[in-house]
Formats: sequence, C-alpha cells, structure tokens
Amino acid sequence: MIEVAVGCVVGLLVSLFVLPARAQDLAIEAATGMLSLIARFLPELFAGFTQNLDRPALSNIQNRIGEALARLDKIALEAAHERITRLGAEPDQRPLLRTMLRLRHDLIIVGRAAVAPLPETLRSRLAQPLARVSETAAAYLRASAATLSARQAPPSLEAAESALEAFAAELAALRREGVTRQMSDDELERIFALGFALDQMRLHLHDLARCVSEFATARSPAPSKLAATSQAGCSR
Repeated sequence: MIEVAVGCVVGLLVSLFVLPARAQDLAIEAATGMLSLIARFLPELFAGFTQNLDRPALSNIQNRIGEALARLDKIALEAAHERITRLGAEPDQRPLLRTMLRLRHDLIIVGRAAVAPLPETLRSRLAQPLARVSETAAAYLRASAATLSARQAPPSLEAAESALEAFAAELAALRREGVTRQMSDDELERIFALGFALDQMRLHLHDLARCVSEFATARSPAPSKLAATSQAGCSR
C-alpha cells in the first residue's frame, strides 16, 4: 500500500508540475516554428503579384504552413488539457492558436490573389508598396517568433503598419483615378481580395502582438495592467 501511495503521489506531482510546462514549451516551439515558416514564404507568395510563379510550388508552401498549424493545434490541445490540472496560472494557448489560424487564412487569400501577376497598370504602382509590405511583415513575424520563444515583449509594429497604410493609400488612389474600371471581373476580384486580406492581416498582427505580450507578462512575478489588457485583447 505504501508503494502504491508513493507511486500515486509521484504521478500526481509529475502531472501537476512537469508535463504542463513541457506541453506549454512545445506549443510555444510549434508557434515560433510556424511564424518563422510564414516569414520565410511570405516574400515568395507576394512575388506572384509581379511575376509568374510555379503553381505546385505555391501549393507546397500552403501545405507546409497548414502542416505546421496542424502540429500546433495538436500540441495546444494537449497543453490545454494539462493546464486544467496545473495549480499555477499559465497563459491559455487557445488565443494564440486562433491568431495563427487567422494568419493562415490571410495567406490563403493572398496566395489565391497571387496566382497571376497584376495588370501592368496596377503593377507599376503597387509593386513597390507590396514589396514593402512583404518585407516588413516578414521581419515582424521573425521578430515575433524570437520574442515569443524568449518570453519577451513583442517587437514594434510601426514598420509593418506604415507599409500596410501606404499600400492601402495607393490602392485607394488608383480607385479614385478610375484605373480599376478598365479591369476584368477576375482582376477586380483578385485585387479586392488582396486588399481585404491585407486589412485582415493588419488586425491579426495586432492580435499576435497581444498574445506575445501575454506570454511575456505571464513570466513576470507580478501581473501588471499591461498583462490584463493583453489578455483581454488576445482572447477575442
């Protein structure tokens, strides 16, 4: 009976203090891996707006990101189950998972819009703003992966915000000038899908910043006002 009791106590201690932390670490590792993967492939997707891309290569990019999300989903589910048995407060993995899923959907829409280069009338005006969006967003995702892994505060969104605003302003100017009136229905559908995807990406990058902030503040011994704000925003 003593041996059984000791075994139960050891098993309980392991389930309370060892496995939850390990599952959380694995979830963070999976999330940072997915962020790095998105950052790596984002410029390749955006290149489709100015040049013809290989369709199988585009499909492979989307599949690899989807596989990374599936891995994160599985690990986050395990972490959520183990989190219930943990005595200390740990950040919920589900808001981060939802944010990663939304970013994945943004990339799907961008990929569909990039199946063919933009018309020349748009390409000459939008190529540079799109390149800037791709560059700054990829840099932000890489920085977010690093800060999430280190449980540090999120990086600045200023550069990505500026690039997205510049693209939106240029697209609005093209519409005011009537350039889009000469486009086919298919071209219009792709350009509006791109605009929508980038608007959503902007919101989801902010969600990512709040999630990274929540994990960073959870590491601190004393909760702060920023932690409460981050948890409220990330849990949408």
